[in-house]
Amino acid sequence: MAEDIVSKYDRNMLVETTLTEPDLCFYDVRKAPFRLYGLVDPQNLDHFLRLPEDVANATSEGVARLSRQTAGGRVRFSTDSSYVALKAVMPAMCHMDHMAMTGSTGFDLYIDSAIDSRYFRTFRPSTSAKGGFETIVRFPDRKMRDITIHFPTYSPVKDLFIGLQESAALGEGKPYQPLPPFVIYGSSITQGGCCSRPGLCYSNILSRRLGLDHVNLGFSGSGKAEEAIVQYMSDMEMSAFICDYDHNAPNAAHLLKTHRHMYEVFREKHPDLPYIMMSLPDFDRDPYTNAVRRDIVQDTYRRARAEGDKHVFYIDGEGVFRGPDRDSCTVDGCHPNDIGMMKIADAMECMLRRALRGVMTGM
Repeated sequence: MAEDIVSKYDRNMLVETTLTEPDLCFYDVRKAPFRLYGLVDPQNLDHFLRLPEDVANATSEGVARLSRQTAGGRVRFSTDSSYVALKAVMPAMCHMDHMAMTGSTGFDLYIDSAIDSRYFRTFRPSTSAKGGFETIVRFPDRKMRDITIHFPTYSPVKDLFIGLQESAALGEGKPYQPLPPFVIYGSSITQGGCCSRPGLCYSNILSRRLGLDHVNLGFSGSGKAEEAIVQYMSDMEMSAFICDYDHNAPNAAHLLKTHRHMYEVFREKHPDLPYIMMSLPDFDRDPYTNAVRRDIVQDTYRRARAEGDKHVFYIDGEGVFRGPDRDSCTVDGCHPNDIGMMKIADAMECMLRRALRGVMTGM
């Protein structure tokens, strides 16, 4: 196989899948002191979900399937182990022709400090892996570290085990700011298509930059603001809501019917909740149609402001990919690559900081 030829000459291409450490001890991430985020009741379910099954089933077949894919899921812990091994049990492993497996199926590890969270390594599945995979990353020394591991964006995970040295200390990891999570609802772009690894999904970028927990409710091709999921989301406890489903509305008429309605449902239950709405960022793909859709999103925002809502915010998607590299932000004219994800995160970070000014610490 081509990959074997490449790895013969480039050791960095090898995926280490045979774990031989004599002091290796595996731990179930569902058990303390590990802390799981972005997932529904993970300690009491036998697979990881982003939505309760009854809500997902009542929404659509697409959401029912995609809610099992773990976009935005994270596990946090602290350890002084000189390595971290990972063993994932995965009922399916997503392969797509426009997205790296490291993003759709892999996990990545960040080291958290008092001021930020920095990428360290990716847990990479081999292209032949089936039913899950195991691999390991090694640190240059042994000392206490706070760690975040991001779950895959487009694959379901049934069980996850973390392997550490048997003698290693183990703790809860760095806490998030003492606020409810922010919630993002949207399309495949929100779910993470097509970042090269999970940590570069824009929701995860935002979470790290702001030190806030979050819930990713992006559903590829299936974010259509159905009543079941709108009612569920509006009942969630959150610090802010980001509405980014423009892409998945089947047409402008559907967007017109649902966009203002979802805002009104939220406002009835949360009069002062920061509510951020964004029009689609790949505007150049079909400027005429996308301008019509943008007008609908803008109309929801303008009417809300005219009615006195001081907690509603708008991001014009056309300007998100601005700059000389505007044509380099997607893998297929639609789904953002890592450059595009960063630009979306930049635009949303600015708006979230504005929306949460005075609530977040250090602002």
